[in-house]
Amino acid sequence: MTVQPLADTNLFKPIQVGRYQLQHRVVLAPLTRYRNDTDQAPTELAVEYYSQRSSKAGTLLITEATFISAAAGGYDLAPGIWSGKQITQWNRVFNKVHENKSFIFVQLWHLGRASKPDALKARGLPYVSSSANYITDEDKQLAKKVGNELRSLTIDEIKQTVKNYAQAAANAIKAGADGVEIHGANGYLPDQFIQAVSNKRADQYGGSVENRVRFVLEIVDAVVAEVGADRTGIRFSPWGTFGGMGGAEYNPEEPFGYLLEQLEKRAQEGRRLAYVHLHEPRTGALFSAHESVAGDNSFAYKKWSGTVIRAGAYHTDYNITKKDVNQNDRTLVAFGRTFIANPDLPERLEKGWELNKYNRDDFYGIGAKGYIDYPFHK
Repeated sequence: MTVQPLADTNLFKPIQVGRYQLQHRVVLAPLTRYRNDTDQAPTELAVEYYSQRSSKAGTLLITEATFISAAAGGYDLAPGIWSGKQITQWNRVFNKVHENKSFIFVQLWHLGRASKPDALKARGLPYVSSSANYITDEDKQLAKKVGNELRSLTIDEIKQTVKNYAQAAANAIKAGADGVEIHGANGYLPDQFIQAVSNKRADQYGGSVENRVRFVLEIVDAVVAEVGADRTGIRFSPWGTFGGMGGAEYNPEEPFGYLLEQLEKRAQEGRRLAYVHLHEPRTGALFSAHESVAGDNSFAYKKWSGTVIRAGAYHTDYNITKKDVNQNDRTLVAFGRTFIANPDLPERLEKGWELNKYNRDDFYGIGAKGYIDYPFHK
């Protein structure tokens, strides 16, 4: 596949993101790859993977989703950032990225009800969410079978989880990361609080929009207090249906519009986040569950006056990329599957070079194949 050179678009115009001056606006999207070791620490493969994709100076990379604590996880071979070994191994990744004069943010992750009750049971961990509200009947049956049924987080557990996010952010900076991204999208724990379809609480964390977004804003405030607003980003998927999100009566602009207003209020008080990262509603599906309903994220620009990263299916139409990045001068574009297949993607887009084709079958494989063996342009 070839593309028209995008060198004359805003995509290759420098931009300030938080405390960092990027040389262009092509971002590596957060991409779960399952290439970590059994201690959930990055390996030498990860060092090479991120080094390759930071090869053009001034590139922003967002890591694969990374568990803030053991209790936040449940997926083998996905990374964490709570242990000494994990911090040490992430440091090796970050050092390579910085040798290339690029930047990297760690995406902070808690699965909530998207985890697996049997995997948590094997680790002696509870299966928790905003409410005891399962995604599927299969999840419910499995939870009952293994004796680890879904339950609501207690108030004390909510407060501890907020602290865990802040500690994970501190660990990321200690490891040498440039910043962190709070994963508030795709049906994971923060999203489970935001959306009424999953949040059936009757306390200060449920019911009204103001209550449902309280948890997310507490995370934001705690992380910002720990590492600074200019080293903190957050990701939302207002129109996403993955993880049982959405619903027939759902209006995304209601909770997410309010959330963005609150983030803008903090910005006006001197605590502006480095960016807000939005999953686009037009995104294509890797699996059917990743689909989004039809919608438009333009409302976010009216609520939030800071930097915006947009991600979703830009690899299918580079005319859309050109339009979106030129339309508003505070826009960056994150690429996923094409960045997997093209370690030098920024160079290829800038110069109109042919793109490598990606192979879906290798996205979640084990080892180097489909991970660090895609070639650079000759």
